[in-house]
Amino acid sequence: MTAADDLLNARLVRIVADDPDLMALLRALRALALPPWRVTAGCLYQTVWNVLTGRPRGTGIKDYDVVYFDADDLSWEAEDRVIRRVVAALPALPVPVEIRNQARVHLWFEKRFGAPYPPLRHVDDGLVRYASTVHAVSVRLEADGTIDVAAPFGLADVFDMVIRPNPAIDNAPSYAEKAARAKAIWPDVRVIAWSA
Repeated sequence: MTAADDLLNARLVRIVADDPDLMALLRALRALALPPWRVTAGCLYQTVWNVLTGRPRGTGIKDYDVVYFDADDLSWEAEDRVIRRVVAALPALPVPVEIRNQARVHLWFEKRFGAPYPPLRHVDDGLVRYASTVHAVSVRLEADGTIDVAAPFGLADVFDMVIRPNPAIDNAPSYAEKAARAKAIWPDVRVIAWSA
């Protein structure tokens, strides 16, 4: 990690720490002692974009994505039990929380998005398969109160407001849809076209 990466990481941590909804979610998740988990994607980079553009907190955030990894039981029933447990423990938040077991993604991804998806081995493995590099950011609140950041492509695109395709999975339609939505809310966003 370079000095520039360290600065962006610290900047993201400050922005997350200053957001009461994100911190309430992170504290509640930490208290549940889930299998390896993270808060990821839109609620993070969109929070940064709101800070950078002076928009009200929460603008454009349609949900909070929570991922965890538990390969011991890949049934929908096991995931549903975790979802119900998490939802019951959460504080009141302005938007829904979407909870998904990353160990199960390969079971439904192709049917939903039309592209094969090899099984993941860890909660962070899926980050390198997100449709855009800007989506590939996640955080977790550690037991000591520090905020751990995972961003395999770095945070430059987050802070530069760039939506760059990640062709790891052929997911151009999802990329285009998410990019168009972001551009409509944050006109300063620069979208790089998906190339075949």
